[in-house]
Order: sequence, then C-alpha cells, then structure tokens
Amino acid sequence: MSLFFPQGRGVPGGMRSASGIGSAILVHGILFALIAFGATQGERLVEAARPIAVRLLQEAPATPPQPLPPPAPPKVVQRTVKPVAQPVLAAAPAPAAPSTFVVAEQPVATPAPVQAPPAPAAPALVEARFDADYLSNPKPPYPAASRRLGETGVVHLRVHVSASGEAIKVQLKKSSGFERLDNSALETVAHWRFVPARRGDEAVAAWVVVPIVFELS
Repeated sequence: MSLFFPQGRGVPGGMRSASGIGSAILVHGILFALIAFGATQGERLVEAARPIAVRLLQEAPATPPQPLPPPAPPKVVQRTVKPVAQPVLAAAPAPAAPSTFVVAEQPVATPAPVQAPPAPAAPALVEARFDADYLSNPKPPYPAASRRLGETGVVHLRVHVSASGEAIKVQLKKSSGFERLDNSALETVAHWRFVPARRGDEAVAAWVVVPIVFELS
C-alpha cells in the first residue's frame, strides 16, 4: 500500500515532510486498529457459528393399565335350622296391647339435709308432796253444822306450789257436795307447806291435786 500526499503550495519543505510522516503514522494506526477489530469480530462470529448438537430423547411407551381381577363371589354359609316344637295351647293368646316406652327424666339427687342431733330428753317431773310428816300441816276442821247434819264427802283441790314449797294458788277441782266442807278445805290448804316438785336436781313450780276427806266415825 502506498500513500500519496500532494505537495502543498507555500509550505516549507521541512514542515511538509514532518506532516507527511505524522499523517502516515496515523493512517497506519487506524488500519491496524481496524484489522485487530475485524479479527476479534471474526473469532466471535466463528464461535457463534459452531454447530449445536441436539439429541432427541425417545419417550418410553405408556404401559396400558392392567384390568382389575373380578371380585370373588360371596361365600355362602348354609345352616341347618332345627325345627322347634310349638307347645299346644288350649286357646289362642290374646294379641298383646301396644306398649309405649317412655324414658322418664332422672331426678337430680339432692343432698339430704343435715339434721341436728335430737335434744336430750328432759328429766321426768316429780310432783310436789303434801303428806310428809315433817311438814306438820293441820287437818281442815270439821264444821259443827256439818257434823250435826251428817254431811260427808271428799273435796279435791288443785294447788299451784312454788319452787320454795308455798301454795301460790288453791282452786276447787271437785266439790264434796257441801259448801261448808269445801270452804273448810280451801281455807286450810291455802296455808299448808309443800315439798316442791323437782325436775332432775332442780326444784320447779308445778300443780298438784290434794284430796281432803270429810267423814264421821
């Protein structure tokens, strides 16, 4: 390759030589760069043009589904039923009435109430006494008129005796039939002393019946 540089007019010879050399160097550098670039692109094109090996895999043929075996026939069990002898009835039984089955609700169990222990029994009451010798109670006087008239009888008095043994109240429970005899008994017993009634070891007030006998000997 030859490069031709025309000689310019009016330019000194030394400057023309220097500029010509520089232009030649520049042109050669450009050519070398183009050659190098072309070589690189060529290699890339060669690599891109290499053949690609492709292998097709053959798909295995599908196995047809195997038919299911037919179900086994049901097993038949033969039983020999022994005839049961029917009892001989005199008359045909009446048809049973239809029954109704009802489930009753179960009551809820409630705890039994706790009962308090029974109170101890109170001691028995011992009645008041009026016949003790140490009491020295006087007998009711026999009215003179009743003696003359022969009046006799039994007076029953109901006396409320205090815990200290005094007659708090005296009442006529049953009359003798004669007023004079009844009054004599009431007035006398009202001043008597008594052994008070007792409940256990405690003296208590209580009622007692006092009979007074009027008789002529």
